[in-house]
Amino acid sequence: MNFNGLFQRISQTGLILFLFFQIACSPKPTFRIIDKPITWNSEREALSIQYLKDRHGLEQATAKITPKMVVVHWTAIDNIEVTYDVFNPPTLGGREDLQGASNLNVSSQFLIDRDGTIFRLLPDTTFARHVIGLNYMAIGIENVGSDQDPLTKAQLKANEQVIRYLRKKYLIDYVIGHHEYQNFQTTPLWKELDPDYRTAKTDPGDKFMEKLRKNLSDLNLKPLPKL
Repeated sequence: MNFNGLFQRISQTGLILFLFFQIACSPKPTFRIIDKPITWNSEREALSIQYLKDRHGLEQATAKITPKMVVVHWTAIDNIEVTYDVFNPPTLGGREDLQGASNLNVSSQFLIDRDGTIFRLLPDTTFARHVIGLNYMAIGIENVGSDQDPLTKAQLKANEQVIRYLRKKYLIDYVIGHHEYQNFQTTPLWKELDPDYRTAKTDPGDKFMEKLRKNLSDLNLKPLPKL
């Protein structure tokens, strides 16, 4: 009997079964996510790695994150396609307030339209520039809306769906609004090397976050730190 060949076949079968169970047991969304990837090329990868080093003090070979937080935003743009076009280029355009920190373009992993349609712009664990001091561990959800166009009930439901899906996949401790990010400045989670690099944010507002947190109360997320 060829024991080497038998052992090889058993090993291959075991690997196939392991991969099958890994795929079968991975959480899948029970709702629709439409993949609409923004440009991810060598330039964006290099700028992201440089951002992790210069802004967060992290030396990494790849632009990957270990998600611990979800940050909810609004776009301040009333059109999904225009928003996509803003996020798509690897480099910033017309954002002098941000270019001093890095020429890497802003982006987010998810984008939700007014009717609740959910788009995935980047893989969950791919780095995106969307929140000062916390990008290295935060998944961003952008919502089409603004002060003049408050986020809708459909968007509230879609945000809840995405967050519940992400919580099943990752050890998400916090769900915050973009306007709340500075509350983390005094915590060990904060990683922004420039003490003066801050921007004032109002999105998505206290009312929306109160509703979202109420809907997610069963997840027992960590409370927002106090300044």
